[in-house]
Amino acid sequence: MPTNITIRDIPDEVYKKLKQQAELHHRSINSEVVFYLKQMVRSHCPDPNEVIARAEKLKLQAKGSLTIKEIQQAINKGRP
Repeated sequence: MPTNITIRDIPDEVYKKLKQQAELHHRSINSEVVFYLKQMVRSHCPDPNEVIARAEKLKLQAKGSLTIKEIQQAINKGRP
């Protein structure tokens, strides 16, 4: 069930821009706010399964690409 909230003290310039964007997208101001909130939440909360899949892919790409000897040589080159 959806929840209602009240937002107070919205700066005039923010409200005007929000109203313009809502009109441009043929949405109500409320629908525009909900759209932006959904975008914000999705962009900051990556899907854990996607993160794990990407990590596993990177692990497979890196696995076995260097020998212990090559790693030791690289370490030694970096030392003074």
